[in-house]
Amino acid sequence: MALACIVTFLSLAHILNAMRLHCELLLPQIPDNTTASKLLGKWFYIAGASQFPFHLLEMVLIDNGYLDVNPTEQEQELLINQHVTVRDKCFSSNSTYLEVSINNATLIKYAKNQRTMGKLMNSSSKEIFLIQYQMHKEKNYTGLYLYARNQNMSKTQLEEFRDHAKCLGLREEEIIYAPWQKKELCQMKETRQTIPQARRPQMQSKDNSEASGAGHQQLTT
Repeated sequence: MALACIVTFLSLAHILNAMRLHCELLLPQIPDNTTASKLLGKWFYIAGASQFPFHLLEMVLIDNGYLDVNPTEQEQELLINQHVTVRDKCFSSNSTYLEVSINNATLIKYAKNQRTMGKLMNSSSKEIFLIQYQMHKEKNYTGLYLYARNQNMSKTQLEEFRDHAKCLGLREEEIIYAPWQKKELCQMKETRQTIPQARRPQMQSKDNSEASGAGHQQLTT
């Protein structure tokens, strides 16, 4: 009996060590000289996970959405135009941007005060875009967003997202997938802005009274 318990314990220890090693490999993205150009363009919103209850509620209301990443006059700073469809309305914002630095993590920053709100995570595919964010209210909350070049995700890519979420301490019930049941209401426009303009956040919707409401938290909180 004692021998069986020891064997079981050792097996569990081996599994836990493997899990810890696996999580240690999920490091922030280390960009190369071409990272900025690879990030440009449209990224479809696939799923999000959050420890913050209000964010979970908002993600439930999002039917579809995407990021439009645009160049600016500063090579390593890319403007993020975010668009989400909630019910029959489109909400848009450009309140965040990407800062790409050689040999450092690619950071997501607030345009208004340049404060870091998240970072890009490593992934096995150039076709997916993983954003980890941190938020502090009464305590620290962690979240993770999955974007992709197209809406048809492979099982492997979805499992990779779930693995990242688990390593960040997020539970399965804290993961919300975008249903993409409604028509994509937000139309992408070709833009190129200077950094000073990019750092003046703007929010637009078909109903301004709801612009700060549900469904618009992803990269603006």
